[in-house]
Amino acid sequence: MIDNQVIGKPVDRDHAISILKFLSGKKHQVITGVVILHAGGEIAFADTTEVSFYELTDEQIIFYVDKYEPYDKAGAYAIQEWIGVIGIESVNGDFYNVMDCL
Repeated sequence: MIDNQVIGKPVDRDHAISILKFLSGKKHQVITGVVILHAGGEIAFADTTEVSFYELTDEQIIFYVDKYEPYDKAGAYAIQEWIGVIGIESVNGDFYNVMDCL
């Protein structure tokens, strides 16, 4: 989430590129929610992690999208991939909350 806007999965290459351009140089929140239903009711909780991106060049964004095809990833990235090494400035919270589980 950034600026009260939920960012989901990209629908195609152009959308993935535009999402990453939007996130470039900014902080955003990754929120994971869990609800467990059981006979006695439910348990619900969420975890929030703040992620800061460095400014990314168009070339870096295009390389990442073309090589890793992050179309099934909310925010159009997986932090454990190449973009996490070159593009992430900081993570405030649980890294595993952001990580895409394969």
